[in-house]
Amino acid sequence: MKTASQLFDNEQTSRINEAIVEAESHTSAEIVPVLATASGRYDRPEDMVGLWLGLTLAAIAYLLIPDATQIPNSWAQTASPVWKLIVVLACMIAGFIAGAVIGSHVGWLRRLCTPRRQMIEEVQSRARSVFFDNRIHRTAGGTGLLMYISLYERQAALIADETVTEKLGQAVLDELCDDLTTALRSGDMAAAICQLLASAGQRLGDVLPRAEDDINELPDLLVTID
Repeated sequence: MKTASQLFDNEQTSRINEAIVEAESHTSAEIVPVLATASGRYDRPEDMVGLWLGLTLAAIAYLLIPDATQIPNSWAQTASPVWKLIVVLACMIAGFIAGAVIGSHVGWLRRLCTPRRQMIEEVQSRARSVFFDNRIHRTAGGTGLLMYISLYERQAALIADETVTEKLGQAVLDELCDDLTTALRSGDMAAAICQLLASAGQRLGDVLPRAEDDINELPDLLVTID
């Protein structure tokens, strides 16, 4: 999976930045789109894949290595119980390590082993952190709006400052977020972001129109977090 900073080329990034300027030309609100590679660390998939792969290899080794019993009418040597135990344990450890590595690099496998509720909570928590870390909450009129997209979880979130929430309404924010996630399913992420920016600019312009002396407080740039 590409990281957030690698996803768009220069032309797409420029198109998104221009869409921010256009959206804010209608409103006094400050709109900040943020693209993150992932919102959480998710250690559980690594442990689960490692555990199952370790147990599988250990079971295979146990079944393939013969028990230490004397074969009738034969002087062939068979494995001792200690040696068999060592091989089984070695396979379990090697399988766990290999599974942990696989679980940390294969995106679809990590998502399969991660509860959806956990991913939702991680995205919402990270979005709120980004909202404050990027000083979106520090606009003079409390008019900041964060558009947060997390690639690994394939989820989006809109976090608005107090004035935006009061003027626009939470229902409209939820509707905009639903529109964004629907557009993202098309596969053209740059177009989906530009579409949401245009829609948000129009909606915000109705309730928070741009004043003649409006000051641009935040950079009109797409923020990427790897």
